[in-house]
Amino acid sequence: MPQYRMLRWMRLTRIRVLLLLWAMLAWPSILVEPGWDSALAQRSGGGVGGRGGFSTPRPSPSIPRINPSPSPSLPLPTPRSYPSYPTYPRDYYPPGTPGYPSTRPPVYVTPGAGYNIDLIALLFIGGIVLVSISMLRGLQQAGRNNGGEVESSVARLRLAVLYTPKLQASLRQTAKTAETESPRGLADLIDNTAVLLLRAQDGWRFGMYEVWTGSLEKAEGQFDAWMTETRSEFIETYRHFEGREVVQAGYRAKVEPDGRYILVTLLLAVSGSLPPIPAPLRREGARQALMALATSSPTNTLAAYVAWTPEAEGEALTEQDLLLGWPRLELL
Repeated sequence: MPQYRMLRWMRLTRIRVLLLLWAMLAWPSILVEPGWDSALAQRSGGGVGGRGGFSTPRPSPSIPRINPSPSPSLPLPTPRSYPSYPTYPRDYYPPGTPGYPSTRPPVYVTPGAGYNIDLIALLFIGGIVLVSISMLRGLQQAGRNNGGEVESSVARLRLAVLYTPKLQASLRQTAKTAETESPRGLADLIDNTAVLLLRAQDGWRFGMYEVWTGSLEKAEGQFDAWMTETRSEFIETYRHFEGREVVQAGYRAKVEPDGRYILVTLLLAVSGSLPPIPAPLRREGARQALMALATSSPTNTLAAYVAWTPEAEGEALTEQDLLLGWPRLELL
């Protein structure tokens, strides 16, 4: 009988331990307000952009090449014939001898039979060679110094703006008419979006700005990583990427009475660096960041992407949605 009680006590102890472990693992999820993440995942969103600039051939930042042709047009020494003169003593030259205006004749170097090279011309050619070598070394040193410059930058700007049907419709119209397959069209996309946001700057409430710098080979990967993260934050009810337009039909807008905001995200990859923005961001910093992105041109734009959520008409984010879904946003 005591042995049976001991076994029963051991079984109950194991069950209690398992229940305690389960409660410890589930405790962090209990602290989070239920349903906020699933609600955000069901929000609508739109996106437009492309990576056309990465496929455009660009000049190499290495040392400029020197074309070996055509050959230099410097006067080269050629074999010359001189008249023969009678033999005189070493220090005697008769006056009026043709070709010798001075009392002493010029010095000639004879590399071979039948070829006489003027020593002055030889020194001139040697000087040109030395100057050329010095220029090449200077170009190599300049190339090594330029290696420390920023090759490319990828920026991400988020702005939470007070929702208006006009702003939401304008973003959709800008996305529909954008040319997403060339660097010029991508630069125009950023410019047009910047204009829309600057017109609505009275409604800016939250924002975030960050810049990644690195090699050109890694810039496309960083751009894709941020774009993928942005796309995962909502259901894409509209997408226009690199000339392909996709519209999701059958989505039902989820209108909330306290929805007040629309979140716009701008991604831009450029060759070179972007102007620094003071931290913390604040309203003036957000304006400077937007103007910095708008300075992109077809010559340095590598990729661009603009996303906004919600996209469906009538939907808007609440302040709680912003703070829980994007905790890195700063109050402007």
